[in-house]
Amino acid sequence: MMIKRGKTYDEVYQSFQWSIPEFYNIADDVCDRWADDAARIALVYEDENKEVQRFTYGDIQRHANRFANVLVGLGLARGDRVTLLLAQDPEAAIGHVACWKAGLVSNPTSVLFGPEAIGYRLNDLKTRVVVTDSANYPKIVELRASCPSVEHVFVVDGEPAGAKNFWKTLESASSEFTNVRTRADEPAWVSYTSGTTGMPKGSVQPHRMMLGHMPSVEFMYDFYPQPNDVLWSPADWAWMAGLMDLLFPGWFHGATVVATVAMKGFQPEEAYRILGQHQVTCAFLTPTALKLMRPIANPRERFNLKLRVVASGGEAVGTEIFEWAQRELGIRINEVYGQTECNLILANNGSIMPIKPGSMGRPTPGTITAIIDDDGKVCPVGVEGEVACKRPHPVMLLEYLNRPDATLEKFRGDWLLTGDRGHMDEDGYFWFHGRGDDVITSSGYRIGPGEIEDALLKHPACRMVAAIGVPDPVRTEIIKAFIILNDGYEGSEDLIAELKESVHTRLAKHEMPRLIEFVKDLPMTTTGKIMRRELRQAEAEKMQKA
Repeated sequence: MMIKRGKTYDEVYQSFQWSIPEFYNIADDVCDRWADDAARIALVYEDENKEVQRFTYGDIQRHANRFANVLVGLGLARGDRVTLLLAQDPEAAIGHVACWKAGLVSNPTSVLFGPEAIGYRLNDLKTRVVVTDSANYPKIVELRASCPSVEHVFVVDGEPAGAKNFWKTLESASSEFTNVRTRADEPAWVSYTSGTTGMPKGSVQPHRMMLGHMPSVEFMYDFYPQPNDVLWSPADWAWMAGLMDLLFPGWFHGATVVATVAMKGFQPEEAYRILGQHQVTCAFLTPTALKLMRPIANPRERFNLKLRVVASGGEAVGTEIFEWAQRELGIRINEVYGQTECNLILANNGSIMPIKPGSMGRPTPGTITAIIDDDGKVCPVGVEGEVACKRPHPVMLLEYLNRPDATLEKFRGDWLLTGDRGHMDEDGYFWFHGRGDDVITSSGYRIGPGEIEDALLKHPACRMVAAIGVPDPVRTEIIKAFIILNDGYEGSEDLIAELKESVHTRLAKHEMPRLIEFVKDLPMTTTGKIMRRELRQAEAEKMQKA
């Protein structure tokens, strides 16, 4: 454990100091140092038929060594890029480790992307090798002519024309490989940000970022690792939440990680089955996932859960979900905050600090986080500003690939800007108000959508909620709420009035939604974040047509 266990937040925070070596290779820590233990399971993998395959750390090392030898044999040189167009597949994890061993730069890319989004990334990266599966290989075929840098394609479950079979190729490669001595500041992988404007930006992540994550991960999972810890999240490994909030932090401490590909969309009963069957102790679940799991009755006994902690982020968890988890799951939800460029800079740890439901927590060990104003000055307690993290910090990006202008704009002095609005309270807890463009301005008030959504979720009719600001000539904006109802409820004018009154009694009058629409689904990112900007855009288009 990188942090020291203590009895209070202050004791843990103040006792930590960074010690980042000049040379560091992630593969040494997440793979090789555990490989001699033949009984240590790295990965429990459920395929699309729910058949289980187990990989030891020794298995991962042998496969990664072979693939590293294959890549070097193809002529790839230090710093060249490899795109992994896969889901929670063993080959994705093996591919990352192989790249890091060889001093190459990996790129996780979601299988949910269409050809245009994939092609943009391949060209921006100048990717030389792609690893994918049969279902997604047609996208690469379509792109080959427009992506001239791609020289080799490996398919993990077949050998279609124009591609090589991943596993067959590994058979003839040596299982011995000496890791490249990479510098801690050397690029390890590139993750593309979703962003709110313009094309996605490639966030260049250095090897040191692995070390930068670990104090926060150990903190948010209530002093991970503990004996027999098993980790799982439905979050796609193409995103930071799956890759660096769970998979590789799990392997950093030699724990077992569960991987699943069978679940199409989030299925709450399947999530419970996975948690129980595989005796998961530490899970990362978005608030959206937790809201969908809430209606399932008696989950702890029914699924024989062994959970000791759940970390959550991406949206505010809120009081209702926090209290439900304590009551029905017997665990605390530790809410966390971060982003691709600077992950896990705020967190809760319920074992040493009171949790304020809905709060993002306090700065993680080794992190200086603050609310700053437009001049880069730290805001007083209770004053809204932008959430920012002070550099240097090993979890920060190196740069945006091919975007020096965007890299400069990401900082204000020594503060990395997150683009998120919030405030810090008198106890040092941070509260999320929303993305800069999520904040609702109504009758002179600046209103974060999270509090409204949490208030509506306290009503038994509401399963999921998204609140946005809709343009209004008098109030600048009025609040509109989109609501997915629980089973047994029907949308009606009476229910609308009841929901409005419910918010009015819990929050201020100016926070009551004046418009409510019942919907069947909400637009969400692949990591489970509600895309309020799409709701705003749809409303703007309606007004233009009116």
